[in-house]
Amino acid sequence: MSIELRMLAWSVVLGLVQIGIATLGLLGQRGLGWAAGARDTTPPALAGLAGRLDRARANFLETFPFFVAVVLATIALQRHDATTALGAQLYFWARLAYVPIYAAGIPYLRTLVWAASLVGIVILLGALF
Repeated sequence: MSIELRMLAWSVVLGLVQIGIATLGLLGQRGLGWAAGARDTTPPALAGLAGRLDRARANFLETFPFFVAVVLATIALQRHDATTALGAQLYFWARLAYVPIYAAGIPYLRTLVWAASLVGIVILLGALF
């Protein structure tokens, strides 16, 4: 398995973990009754750590489809090399670091790490042109 596909698989694991920890935070603030219910009303926004974990999860889900697309395209077109491996690793490790940094509420470092993950996607995209 290529490094790019390995990073893709680990990114799926990371996404599932983020969904899980965000759900735990949500349950802590809104309760199981709300989570299992019809959710017909708009609840107040999640606060504190639970809110940060939920926003980190949402942010991951915004970038992940782009990562999937460029990884699969580089593999399908056989354009993967050391540079694309670096791009995939940069994306994964930056997204992994993003979770605790966002959870801790560190603003500028969070943005820098987010930007690093986007650079990883751009590196992979560059291999397609």
